[in-house]
Amino acid sequence: MTAKGATGNGTTAYGAKAYGNWIGGSWRTPEKGHYPVVNPATEQVVGAAPAATPAEVAAAVTAAQAAQDGWSRTDPRERAAVLNRTAELISEHAAELLPLLQAETGATARVTSALHLPMTADRFRRYARGAVEPAVLPLAPHPVQGSPLAPGGLMGAAAVRRPVGVVACITSYNLPLVNLAGKLAPALAMGNAVVAKPAPQDPLCCLSLGPILREAGLPDGVFNIVTGSGPGTGQALVSHPGIDMISFTGSTTVGKQIAEAAGRSMKRTLLELGGKGAAIVLGDADQNVLKSAIRAVGSVWSFHSGQICTAPTRVLVQRALYEKVVAGLQRYARTLIVGDPVDNSTVVGPLISAAQRDRVEAYIAQARAEGARIIVGGTRPDIKPGFYVAPTLIADVDPQSVVAREELFGPVVVALPFEDDEDAVRIANSTSYGLYDYVFSADTARAWAVAARLRSGNVGINTAQRHPETPFGGFKESGVGRDGGSFGLHAYSELQSVVWAS
Repeated sequence: MTAKGATGNGTTAYGAKAYGNWIGGSWRTPEKGHYPVVNPATEQVVGAAPAATPAEVAAAVTAAQAAQDGWSRTDPRERAAVLNRTAELISEHAAELLPLLQAETGATARVTSALHLPMTADRFRRYARGAVEPAVLPLAPHPVQGSPLAPGGLMGAAAVRRPVGVVACITSYNLPLVNLAGKLAPALAMGNAVVAKPAPQDPLCCLSLGPILREAGLPDGVFNIVTGSGPGTGQALVSHPGIDMISFTGSTTVGKQIAEAAGRSMKRTLLELGGKGAAIVLGDADQNVLKSAIRAVGSVWSFHSGQICTAPTRVLVQRALYEKVVAGLQRYARTLIVGDPVDNSTVVGPLISAAQRDRVEAYIAQARAEGARIIVGGTRPDIKPGFYVAPTLIADVDPQSVVAREELFGPVVVALPFEDDEDAVRIANSTSYGLYDYVFSADTARAWAVAARLRSGNVGINTAQRHPETPFGGFKESGVGRDGGSFGLHAYSELQSVVWAS
């Protein structure tokens, strides 16, 4: 992918590479120009993304509509071959994609190289296998009495997964390629066409998927991608009558707006929204369990600076162990190196933007004003340029305070004591979110019982590790629907019942 091939438009007035919208298998120069994408660590312009107009969004949807029927009738083995080849090409282009991905996201070298690109390729491989999973569920023959509707007889039937049609995939800024792959790959595996709209902060690597998928053999128009710096592009996509389904990852506030707009025309939705994960440390936790709990909660700081919706940003500790866990987290936070994400020794990089940094700092200031203890962090690191927030631990927080209830999306952990299991469950369930919680205990049967009472779509017991085949999604205001593993195939398909007389 040369500079011209990658961008389609050369450079902007400020010298950055300028990308077009990817529509119908080729770059389209944007009618209204570009907007700058900024490196969160250097505050320098990385590239220029297209500011798509409603007409350009409509052109992308039209291209997807024209291509979807043919793609849906393609042999599943051919769809699998395209997805496998896409995974190979992503790995082959790693030398070009990795520095761009790191520059636009601000992710550390370790996270970028070990997670972003490998997981993106893995998701395409997984749904290459998914493309050839059985889509027909035979049902046992059933004797049916005659009626005025039809004669009786032995009726056969099958439930068949069919493509939804044209899917709008709107993704988040924290893991742009991974998140898009998690939507795009199962959608394509099931025979859908896609129009993607990545987050405005870091869309450049997502745009680069256009020519990669074309090289992999995807027919023109099956995958299209448009970008914009404000809400207008997404709104045009969500409201377009040619969109059959909306898959969105992002804030609950925006998710509610999408759900309302989708409801007007009964578009299918898959909404993965905010989280305020609780890590519950029960009083029976031994030394090994405590170490696991501290490492898991510490990931709020060490993994992408807490910009993860599943992060255990609340640590709830039974009172007998409370100060011990707080002290352990304090020691852990002080070992973390904050700095330039290009440096291999850096563990905590910047937040995505100045606006997000200021938002997180405002939450910390409010907690301090309300009398909470700032155990570590709480002040801006002396690092310039860049949008940095120090790893921060806030103790003795009221469960009803804003910092304990709202999603901050930054390297901030709040610690709360509890008295017994009943109290822990009450506090954990007290927010409007329910995406991912954790239970740490030496008694796994007790942890299992606590997990059953948590209003959360996912619960980790003594671990923050994931299982890639589990259904992923949230309770309450953390979203609607599930994806992941074979559940992702279900999410991007409609069930059709086919009935016949035996």
